[in-house]
Amino acid sequence: MFGNLRKSFGRFFDSLRTQTTTQEAKRTHNLFEAAAAYISACAEDDQDQIDEAATWVSPEALSFGVSELACRAVIALARERDESPQAVARSLLGLPAV
Repeated sequence: MFGNLRKSFGRFFDSLRTQTTTQEAKRTHNLFEAAAAYISACAEDDQDQIDEAATWVSPEALSFGVSELACRAVIALARERDESPQAVARSLLGLPAV
């Protein structure tokens, strides 16, 4: 009798674990998570992660998120370097200073 009860509880807990995993897989990502994952994957040259992050949101949303991330990164670097955002952006792109 206890063996049957243990099997029943085991199946019940296994089904809960499967549902949690399924819910985690269906979790939606916001555009900033997608942009961060996409850019970090590009920096690490991880094509699989690039492809995965690109499916999290629409291409337009990903583009907006990447643009926003770039703006924030340039502003943070400009503050850190005590330079203008334009000088930092040109430096990062390897362009001559204006």
